[in-house]
Amino acid sequence: MIWTPHVTVAAVVEENGRFLLVEEEAEGRRVFNQPAGHWEEGESLAEAAVRETLEETGYAFTPEAVLGIYHWRHPRRDITFLRVAFVGSIGGYDPDRPLDQGIIGPCWLSRAELLGRTDRLRSPQVLRCVDDYLAGRRYPLEMLVQV
Repeated sequence: MIWTPHVTVAAVVEENGRFLLVEEEAEGRRVFNQPAGHWEEGESLAEAAVRETLEETGYAFTPEAVLGIYHWRHPRRDITFLRVAFVGSIGGYDPDRPLDQGIIGPCWLSRAELLGRTDRLRSPQVLRCVDDYLAGRRYPLEMLVQV
């Protein structure tokens, strides 16, 4: 078997102490995640984060920095994820935009509210990204070079 990690992107957006999250159906349960998804052929990693945020929340996302690159192996499935998380801001919002299948909708939660829902986080990456954001981690977008 050939090992193939899944490359994903995520958007971390904070406003007034609350973080933009997505409530979604995954693996038969309702969970919370940052707006996130798979990187598709032909797009940059930043473009993927913009697209995924719009498709999952209806918000226009502008990446401003790289938060981090995260490696996580799913404990119950034979899947490894490599997540590139971006910090950014949101612009316009289209509440009538149809969202991706399985998405219940966007919501805003504080870190404390996330801590009270750790059993409903899609992965440990969700809280880790929030904590890294709060710790001030930021890397320039230029570190992601597309040749």
